[in-house]
Amino acid sequence: MNGPRVFRVGARPHRARFALHRAAIIRSMGRARVLHTFAGSVQQAQARWYDTTRWPAWVDGLEHVLQVDGDWPRVGSSVTWESGPAGRGRVTEQVIAYDAARGQTLEVDDASIAGLQSVSFAPVPDGVQVSLSLEYRLKKRSIVSPLVDLLFIRRAMAVSLGATVARFGVELAPD
Repeated sequence: MNGPRVFRVGARPHRARFALHRAAIIRSMGRARVLHTFAGSVQQAQARWYDTTRWPAWVDGLEHVLQVDGDWPRVGSSVTWESGPAGRGRVTEQVIAYDAARGQTLEVDDASIAGLQSVSFAPVPDGVQVSLSLEYRLKKRSIVSPLVDLLFIRRAMAVSLGATVARFGVELAPD
């Protein structure tokens, strides 16, 4: 028979549900967040955080800053940096939101992830609370990516963010 092919509606609903579920999982982003309180003021913390010349001392994995474009840390500006041999490679961070009183949000891009990184500063009785979060999407994904992310990558991201903020606190401490 050479006529048009006819498919029954709902003939294999389980396949459609699986395809939708898989697409939702693959598009989802991993999240990592750390929060620390340090002695000092919001202004001191922001001045130190936005000083890219000091980043190699405390940003986890950063070997050297390659380039700063625009009016850092304001919207539209960007920083490109390189990690060490075992790290993320070349990383670009572009500012998409900046509030001088609260913090900054960046689009982060490297060979393996794309995402949003936010830092915020809040006054607390003991000093300043620094929050650093990363919402990311793996660039190379497969059906097992969500599980690998949950078991390994998300933890590694949280450890890296934690190391960054902890070392930042050391840099923020009075000399």
